[in-house]
Amino acid sequence: MAFVESVTLRSRGLRLEPLALAHAAGLAAAAADGELWTIRVTSVPEPQDTRAYIETALAAREAGTRFAFAVIDERDDHVLGTTSFHDILPAVKRVEIGYTFYARSVQRTHVNTTCKLMMMGHAFDTLGCAVVGWRTDNFNFASQRAIERLGARKDGVIRGHALRRDGTVRDTVMYSLRAGEWPETRAQLLHLLQLHAPAA
Repeated sequence: MAFVESVTLRSRGLRLEPLALAHAAGLAAAAADGELWTIRVTSVPEPQDTRAYIETALAAREAGTRFAFAVIDERDDHVLGTTSFHDILPAVKRVEIGYTFYARSVQRTHVNTTCKLMMMGHAFDTLGCAVVGWRTDNFNFASQRAIERLGARKDGVIRGHALRRDGTVRDTVMYSLRAGEWPETRAQLLHLLQLHAPAA
């Protein structure tokens, strides 16, 4: 039995459903909203590579190391982006959240906070995780700010850790949130959503 089993999560007009090949066109359109693949410090697929991106995610799901979701606007079933549980470590009850991108038109809205709240809730409250982690490029300052707004704490930097698409080698900034910190983080994120987002 997989540690992260197939699940669909819903909140505030958004749906996280298991990523599938049927989402390829919608995901390509989301990436095209802002030409996200041109951002040097991300790994957003170019349109012609979207199917391969999904196939890689599905293979990782089969291996038990990653579970990718499509982010759907429930008003019209429009694909807004994708996000994943990854580096899944059942023995220590740890998952990371990443492989995330959203169409530019929904960035800096309630979408990211709502998705992360759903995923952290599933990780801590359903899966019983002890730790949820995040990682990002040392030059992806927008991602670092977004992770820190979620309440995660910076663990450190792994230097010379991974290749970027342009062949340069990045340092990776690591963050985490422990189960004991989750209740306060959840309360703060719910407060922010009540101020800025549609009702649940």
